[in-house]
Amino acid sequence: MPGPFGPHNHGPTRRQFLTRAALLAAVAPTLPAFLAACGKGGQTSGNPTLTLASPDSPVKWDIADDNKAIEDGLEPEKGATLQLYTYADYISPDGVKSFEDKYGVTVEISTFNDTDEAITKIRGGSVNYDLYFPSYDQISRLVTGKLIQPLNHSYIPNIDNVWPSFKNPWYDQDWQFSVPYTIYTTGIGWRNDQVKTDIPKMSNPYEVLWDPQYKGKTAVIDDWHTAMSMVLLKLGITDVNTSSEADLKKVGEELNAMVGATSPKVTITMYNDLPAGQLGVSQMWSGDIINAQSYLPEGTSTDILQYWFPPDGKGLVDNDMMVILKSGTNPVLAHLFINHMLDPQVAMQNFTAIGYQPPQNSITADSLVAEEFIPENLRTAIVKPEYFDAGYRLLELDAANQDAWQKVWQAFNAGGS
Repeated sequence: MPGPFGPHNHGPTRRQFLTRAALLAAVAPTLPAFLAACGKGGQTSGNPTLTLASPDSPVKWDIADDNKAIEDGLEPEKGATLQLYTYADYISPDGVKSFEDKYGVTVEISTFNDTDEAITKIRGGSVNYDLYFPSYDQISRLVTGKLIQPLNHSYIPNIDNVWPSFKNPWYDQDWQFSVPYTIYTTGIGWRNDQVKTDIPKMSNPYEVLWDPQYKGKTAVIDDWHTAMSMVLLKLGITDVNTSSEADLKKVGEELNAMVGATSPKVTITMYNDLPAGQLGVSQMWSGDIINAQSYLPEGTSTDILQYWFPPDGKGLVDNDMMVILKSGTNPVLAHLFINHMLDPQVAMQNFTAIGYQPPQNSITADSLVAEEFIPENLRTAIVKPEYFDAGYRLLELDAANQDAWQKVWQAFNAGGS
């Protein structure tokens, strides 16, 4: 059956901007420079440092005396214009409109090309955006730089609609500064009319991206951390944030071997290229294989689309979030907008519009398939709560480690030197 995701705006999307982020990361401000610009930095004296959260080292952020949450019971700002700062095409226009109608306000959406640009602009203080939609691996910089304000939970009762783990995520214990927005896995997508290999039955499904019979029809995601972490998992190395020189050397060798075997396309448009038949098999985010339904040629069944993610959940699992900027002028409306987006009906509406799943208790694989929202053959693209216990998370890397990773990636992009 045709998927519900369309028609699409074919302009730049949330995921397309990640390629620019990868390119700009090499020239982004250094960590000490960033923190120096923000003011008081880390937990130690001397050069400011970031506290880097991880599942093994969860963080409950301190709330500064000069950055307290708003009081209870405040009235929403009247006749206001709520300013959202997010990626293009990453929020449902209908969801925004229903909020405007409910509160009699205007919502304006500003977009950024990548998160380096976004944080630089926010830190510059020349804008007064109310809400920002980052990924969880930026929260250290955002809190340390006092760029976001703590949440008053009394305005966000719809948090009860999301998976319980997001009330106490390791990157923001007690959800003091953030609520979840979207969740997604990273796996392998393919067209079963072009790829005859039974990928789920392979002893190591990642190896299909090195299979020479699919040369010229293979792709990997143009995001250095995501693509290189997949190579680590293919090698059986589960530290997807490794600082081991030996591990990174192995990754470089595997990437070079991939170039020789399949000449992979390095892209972020697989959601279009795969259904169009330009690709046969690709590393993909779950949201993009769901989106791919609406890019199939007219009359083509969605049955040809397939997605593999480790059924035990031991793959890459990630999420984006919503935070309230300290510089915003409508903090009450910002809280109410967060609560609005966590309403089950609005969250489902947003899922339909952008293809990326919200962590709502009411959304299950069985319900999505039963309601014909997602075809049975793409059930594997649905994110399950247990994946966040079993899966691997891409963490913020320190400056030296990030540089080492990017040097390997740059060599790969240069053709595998």
